[in-house]
Amino acid sequence: MEGVSKLFSGMRIAATGMSAERIRIDTVARNIANSTVTRTAEGGPYKRQVVEFEPILLRQQDGREVNAGVRVRGVTNDEISSFERILDPGHPDADKNGWVTYPNVNATREMADLITAVRAYEANIDVQENFVRMADRALRLAQ
Repeated sequence: MEGVSKLFSGMRIAATGMSAERIRIDTVARNIANSTVTRTAEGGPYKRQVVEFEPILLRQQDGREVNAGVRVRGVTNDEISSFERILDPGHPDADKNGWVTYPNVNATREMADLITAVRAYEANIDVQENFVRMADRALRLAQ
């Protein structure tokens, strides 16, 4: 019975990875969609958002902690990257000197993050598919 439990725990771990990467994909898409927003309800330009992951740790009966997957700790504003300033005196959000502050979203970085997130999501799908194939083989052997 322990083997079955491990089989399903592996599937659960892959599912947590897929769920977390989906949030990262959505966040990257939101960053790209807002890459030219110079005025938000909070004031100022859109701030790039980043996803923070953390492990899901389960304490075993013997006191050991085992990794049970990953989850999103939170989606926070990127306070490290600087905003881009462009001279555009005709822009409605230009300051008195004609400078417009644009979001701290870099399209190249966002595309790299998107590719990484999609590949990680696909890797977790592959893991789940392998678990399903293993379970199918085990069932056929048991017949």
